[in-house]
Amino acid sequence: MLRLTWVQPEDLIGHELAQAAQDGREPKAVAARWRAAGGGEAPARAGASPQPVSRYLRTLAEDLLDELADLPSTLAACEPTLLAAVRALCPDWPTAAPDSRERPTRAALEAAWLGRAVGCLLGKPVEKLPLHAVRALARSTGNWPLDTYFTARGVPEALLAEHPWNRRSAATSLAENIDGMPEDDDLNYPLLNLLLLRRHGRDFTTADVARLWLDELPAGRTFTAERVAYRNLLTGVEPPHTARHRNPFREWIGALIRADVHGWTNPGDPAAAAEQAHRDATLTHTANGVYAAMFTAAAIAAAATGSHDVHACLRTGLTVVPPRSRLAKAVTQAVELARRTPDFDTVVDTLHATHGPTYHWVHAVPNTALIAAALTHADGDFTASVTRAVSGGWDTDSNGATTGSIAGLLARSPAALPERWTAPLKNRLSTSVADFDGTGFDTLAHLTHLEASRP
Repeated sequence: MLRLTWVQPEDLIGHELAQAAQDGREPKAVAARWRAAGGGEAPARAGASPQPVSRYLRTLAEDLLDELADLPSTLAACEPTLLAAVRALCPDWPTAAPDSRERPTRAALEAAWLGRAVGCLLGKPVEKLPLHAVRALARSTGNWPLDTYFTARGVPEALLAEHPWNRRSAATSLAENIDGMPEDDDLNYPLLNLLLLRRHGRDFTTADVARLWLDELPAGRTFTAERVAYRNLLTGVEPPHTARHRNPFREWIGALIRADVHGWTNPGDPAAAAEQAHRDATLTHTANGVYAAMFTAAAIAAAATGSHDVHACLRTGLTVVPPRSRLAKAVTQAVELARRTPDFDTVVDTLHATHGPTYHWVHAVPNTALIAAALTHADGDFTASVTRAVSGGWDTDSNGATTGSIAGLLARSPAALPERWTAPLKNRLSTSVADFDGTGFDTLAHLTHLEASRP
């Protein structure tokens, strides 16, 4: 039986009920109707429930999704999605720095690409696992605190049976079987955005992003908000409504993982980077999901000049996020927590206690907070940054990827990244994005440098 993930109405409704409660709507009456009819909860970690429901329940789920979308939000004024409204709420919206024409070197961009791949690869085998399982698997092989890739060698059989590796990733992302960088959506999206800039330049539109996806991105390589938006496009829904129509994942992490190229190609101009990220993100996301992408793009734009440390880059990222938003508050609190807490496991435990009961493990708010905490606590050091991000759980491969991108860019050269991380990648990337399969990170750095050098 085929149970397509992330699109079944009976599975979406549970996530939408949670989203409604988080973004200031009142879903209790709708939730009561759904449960009285026999509807279930959202799958905790999988993308689909194991069995289909009756036609009646599916139709009811569709109707209730639309009803929830019409509920007013008490947070609308402090968490808008339109760019003009976002800018109006940001008192320190950045301007281009005097050194904004200073382009990152090819070496720095190669380090950023490699860092993104390393962090993603480190997190892949433990994606979807709970925090205690990540810790137990690493400890069982003497790799805690994390210092290298996960391995199955030496892990007790009982522990593996209780907490198996990520099914899709175990065959290509454990230390004993890494042979180049395997395909992952955390690398596919930067490739797509590189292709986007090559075809349309910096003035691309959200519709350009949509057309590119339909041309170049296989539907089966999309997940959560991206899959729903892709489905919406195929049914005739146009952007930016693609982000809202029956899309309960619109504040999850998907837009954040697409933001790097926008920062890499706008060195010293965090506002331009954030605006590009906004046009990209609004195909699939709203509010905090969009802010996470803007925050990341702006922070990377600051890092790309080579004249700021990681703490200044994170502060720059916050200048494009509405200060009363949930994301701004979570990131600010996470940075302060990381600054005052010597033990990073304690930082992680506090973040999980604060955000775990409220948010899904793929939601943008807790994951962005964890990324900021990892970078802060590591003081920009590459290995410390990626290992802290992955050791924090939640969306391990995405968090590792974004953290590795920023820390790699700050390192300025592939030679500054430890060989134990980069050598297994063999300067080779696998992807389903046309013409990029097998491409080397040095080539990607060259192509990115060309886009960063455009007037």
